[in-house]
Amino acid sequence: MIMIRIILIAILALSATACRKERVLGPPKAVAVATDGRLELKLMTFNIRYENAEDAGARAWHQRVLGAVRMIREEAPDVIGVQEAMHGQAADLWASLPGYEFFGSGRDDGRRSGEYAGIFFSRDRFEADESDSGTFWLSDNPENPGSKTWGNGIPRTATWMRLVDRATQRGFYVFNTHWDHKHQGSRERSAVLLAERINGRKFPDQPVVLLGDLNAREKNPGVAVLARDARLTDTFQARHPKEPARTTLHFWRGTRAGPLKVDYIMVSEGAEILAAEIRDHDKPMVSDHFPVTARVVFP
Repeated sequence: MIMIRIILIAILALSATACRKERVLGPPKAVAVATDGRLELKLMTFNIRYENAEDAGARAWHQRVLGAVRMIREEAPDVIGVQEAMHGQAADLWASLPGYEFFGSGRDDGRRSGEYAGIFFSRDRFEADESDSGTFWLSDNPENPGSKTWGNGIPRTATWMRLVDRATQRGFYVFNTHWDHKHQGSRERSAVLLAERINGRKFPDQPVVLLGDLNAREKNPGVAVLARDARLTDTFQARHPKEPARTTLHFWRGTRAGPLKVDYIMVSEGAEILAAEIRDHDKPMVSDHFPVTARVVFP
């Protein structure tokens, strides 16, 4: 199990985007101590669409990255789960968002090869517990990088980490995952493994946030496993149970009409869900998925 902090070096700058550069940062800024103990979080899940030569014009990553950075700065989430991020894409975002640190590993080798299901988090607000974090593969061999045994043709992963809020000194867990897009059996077994890992966390009394592209609609049995076995609540459904326009995977159409919601922010029991939204107004489009946001409080 290998944890990776994205480090930018010239040999990895595979394109000429201005974002790929070193960051020079000081220590995290001091934050005020919170006296009420409430843990309020602004969350985002964002499938950024992997960088590939077939995406031309406004869909090419070197064009979209500007809008993606702008969108994240406007939303200012405390924690972001990204899916489909290639190493260079994660590096671009990390270099362009100096308020965030990044954690994750490539799905093909546990290092830099293949897509990341990675986590960005506010470096001033949170301290990462690196002893309680990592990546596991959604397979019968979860500690084996690149493993796939459940019918999915490509490796699928989940990244998790425990963060400690500097203001309240409260810890919480973030899981970020990307399920298979074709094999239902793989999705269901992925849900079972995730529920087991969530329930087996080192500090079972601390809250959990699950971010991800599950490639599954809301009534999918895999999603039901997370609700039942891990006792997680989907924030968007909780806030908008009757909303008909809930598509997040729009295939570049740019409309959220319809029920194709596959991107989730789920939270553990006890959370007060203040807001949950699908961000659908960025022009040009920042991805073929809409980002999903939520604001929650753990009392």
